[in-house]
Amino acid sequence: MSYSNADTGDKPANPAAIKSNDDIPIGDKVLQLSEFMDKCKFAMMTTRVGSTGQLVSRCMALSAKETGGIDPLFFTNTESGKTDDVASDPSINISFLDVSGQWASISGVAEISTDRALISKHYTPALKAWLGDLGDGTHDGGPNDPRVGAINVKAKTITYSVYEKGIFGRAVEYAKGAATGEVPGYNKIREITESEIEAWRKEH
Repeated sequence: MSYSNADTGDKPANPAAIKSNDDIPIGDKVLQLSEFMDKCKFAMMTTRVGSTGQLVSRCMALSAKETGGIDPLFFTNTESGKTDDVASDPSINISFLDVSGQWASISGVAEISTDRALISKHYTPALKAWLGDLGDGTHDGGPNDPRVGAINVKAKTITYSVYEKGIFGRAVEYAKGAATGEVPGYNKIREITESEIEAWRKEH
């Protein structure tokens, strides 16, 4: 099912999407995406609540990236609502946004891991502040605390938008577009398809 509210004849109804659509080699796209995630650091994680079917988003700190940079990993308290959501429905979306308007959207499947080797590999002492020390010798917020888990996101499709011009260049393009009706072309929207991701996984 699709939606349309306009008949533009033989002219494109969304010229901005056509002008910004761009493709480059998969290695360059993954590198660009990975660097952008590192720069943003924080992401919104969207899951579905099992009891209501409603979507909910939470701000999460990026803990690591796996599979050559395409699969983000987030630490979590295993005794939380988001782990309940993932256990009920593993479909997930991770989105990043910076102050200039560049963004990335990762749709995939999540799994909860309590593998201590994985957790120790990426654990940082700052996590202790979020879990607290319960004083029982086990639940101390350390890497062996059973409450410390990881949400591994296995990407299925990725879309991101980056600027290839500085703020002055973007301002010029925008002013030109406002004056002439020609859509600006300073941002590039790139997709990493499911087949590209599958091929990337085989090599990483």
